[in-house]
Amino acid sequence: MSNERSGQIRQGIRSILGTLVYLAVVFALTFLFIIFIAQRTDVDGKSMESTLHHGDSLIVDKISYRFRDPKRFEIIVFPFRYAENVLYIKRIIGLPGETVQIDTEGHILINGEILSESYGKEVIKNPGRAIEPIVLGEDEYFVMGDNRNNSSDGRDPSVGNIQRKDIIGRAFLRIYPFSDFGFVH
Repeated sequence: MSNERSGQIRQGIRSILGTLVYLAVVFALTFLFIIFIAQRTDVDGKSMESTLHHGDSLIVDKISYRFRDPKRFEIIVFPFRYAENVLYIKRIIGLPGETVQIDTEGHILINGEILSESYGKEVIKNPGRAIEPIVLGEDEYFVMGDNRNNSSDGRDPSVGNIQRKDIIGRAFLRIYPFSDFGFVH
């Protein structure tokens, strides 16, 4: 075999190895990004209308809550505790240490005071378990869908209070449909 031919083979092997290393780095960075920084999820159902709609694709910020606590009215993503691979998307209403209640007129009370908010689509008809005061623990949050009368949320015992450790992240960007592209509020 000539020196020229063996040089071409070495060059080809270096090129293949370079491509494999490049792909491995891209794969590793993508994996780390998805695990620690952000992930895509889809809205399934109408519980967050009129803010989010069935079929919307969102980017979930998974890093913010490593540096700060979740805030009232932020939209969070968390797993449904009774079904594998089912994620819920709801708005934070009650914060750790607060008492949440929904009165018979459909008002949300936080520590006995009516919550001033504009996210609820309508007057709440079914307060569920929140007809009685719910005292949140030091790492618990009370969540509700914006479509209050068509949402399985913190009022339902199957959802209940959400523990901080179970929050995957904050929905912050709608990427589809393209006509609605933008930050989620």
